[in-house]
This record gives sequence, C-alpha cells and structure tokens, in this order.
Amino acid sequence: MEIRELDESWKGKNFVFRYTSWHNYRVNIVKNPGEITFQLKREALSEPMVKSFDDSLYGDWLNKPKVFGLFDTEKLLGFIELSLEDWNNRLRIANIWVDEGYRYQGIGKSLITKAVETAKNGGQRALILETQSCNDPAIRFYLSCGFELVGLDSIHYQNDDIQRGEVRLEFGMKL
Repeated sequence: MEIRELDESWKGKNFVFRYTSWHNYRVNIVKNPGEITFQLKREALSEPMVKSFDDSLYGDWLNKPKVFGLFDTEKLLGFIELSLEDWNNRLRIANIWVDEGYRYQGIGKSLITKAVETAKNGGQRALILETQSCNDPAIRFYLSCGFELVGLDSIHYQNDDIQRGEVRLEFGMKL
C-alpha cells in the first residue's frame, strides 16, 4: 500500500460517505448565574442510525487544498482532504474517507499520520476537524488518534441540532 497526493484531476470526483452508529453523544447545556456548562454523554441508541451523504473532492470552499489517497496498486482504499486555515495557522481535515470494505485495517490511522506530517511540515500549529455527535465510530476513531474535543456548535446544521441529536463537534490536535 502506498499514499500518494491526488492532483486536481480528481476535482469533482464524488464519493459516498456512510456510517452506522449505535451510540450518540447527547449534548446538554446548563445555564446558571455566572456559569454555563456543556455536557456530552454517550448514550446507546434504541436502534442503529445509518447516515449517508455524497461529497466531492477539491470543493471550491477549500483553501489551498491537498488530498492524499492510500492505494493498493491502483485501487483507492481511502483519502484525506486537507484545507489550510491561514488566519489562525491550522490545517483542517475537510474529509476523510475509507472504502467500507477496508475499514478497521489501519488505513484511517495511516491517513491521519499523513495529515499530521503535512501540518508539521507546513508549520501549522494544530490539526482540526469536525464531526457530528451522532457519529460515534468517528468520535472513537479521532480520540484514539490523539484528538481532543475543542468545541461545539449547537445550531450549525439546523436550529434544533441538540433535539435531533446531531451537534457539530470540533476536535483538534496541538502540534
């Protein structure tokens, strides 16, 4: 297996992102005089949640994107898409994807290692990413890679994110 940088000829190539989650992190915000407390509690779901969405590489919103793919000969097994945040000197993981038939084999960790190496070589101070409170497999994966929860946005997707159980969570790693 080999990691190679994907050039802009991959721009617009569509991928299906899919996951199944048996747990959710319920977000609770408690407001008291002089104090606001956020609590995330991992809870089992009564039935699995299956999420699926499409996205394409080299989106126009990305700043100085870099994409690295992990290949077995010519077969793409996974990729990581990175975007520079110039204003605060961070590198954002915009997307990470591993072919469903090749998950839990170290491909994701290899791609995260490549992202860390790219950020360090670029002089960035941190690596950052976003996932949802309902994406338990991703949360467990990012924590196992050394990321820490650095923030949340309770109205990022819709105005009822907390009630729907899909809150934007930001994870980061200081470099």
